[in-house]
Amino acid sequence: MLKDEERRRIEAEARRYPSRRAALSEALMIAQESRGWVSDEALAEAAREAGVSVASAESVATFYELVYRRPVGAHVVLVCDSVSCWIKGSASLVDALEAKLGIGLGGTTSDGLFTLLPAGCLGLCEAAPAVLIDGEVYGDLTPQKLDAIIDGIRGGGHGDAALR
Repeated sequence: MLKDEERRRIEAEARRYPSRRAALSEALMIAQESRGWVSDEALAEAAREAGVSVASAESVATFYELVYRRPVGAHVVLVCDSVSCWIKGSASLVDALEAKLGIGLGGTTSDGLFTLLPAGCLGLCEAAPAVLIDGEVYGDLTPQKLDAIIDGIRGGGHGDAALR
């Protein structure tokens, strides 16, 4: 299941740590990179490469929000649901996204373009409410700003509101 290049990259990561086990999260992200998610088979191989049990790998994979254990859309929208974001209106962002995308939290649009997920904290309290889309953080959002960002992504790019 893992490609030779993925195995080489995992090996290179493992050499950076005093213990192979420490490279497990990197191994999972490498396995996910080309597939978009980590299947049971990819998880088992990443565990083997890192020298840990499948159960240990599963516990790490389910702990980290950026490791997806089932297929996701081409664009993953993570809505911060920390206290700061909630106080500043993240619930209205979720409502707007659910209406615009026609899915609930945890869902993927029928065209496979978007998956909507909650995120425990994006660490961006000063710019709450915030979302993370394809590795880009967007803050100080309103439903209208988020609508424009989603439209921009549908049009082939990202919105101008990304924090860089």
